[in-house]
Amino acid sequence: MDEKTATRYRVTVAEDVCIGSGSCIAAAPTFFDWGDDHAARARAELVAPDEAILDCAECCPVGAITVTDEATGRTLAP
Repeated sequence: MDEKTATRYRVTVAEDVCIGSGSCIAAAPTFFDWGDDHAARARAELVAPDEAILDCAECCPVGAITVTDEATGRTLAP
């Protein structure tokens, strides 16, 4: 199973790693917003697959976003 066949993504943001660049929020505001500590956070832990989420994880300047296949636990990004 790969990112094309995953039925749901598990999205996590390591808030202790996030530097608040906001690139994920600018690129995919449907999936990310600001937490109370000015770090990005995922709006929902489990979401339908979307290429924008994978792109955000790949482009995060500090690698704070992780996307896994909910069914298998396999890391899809970064």
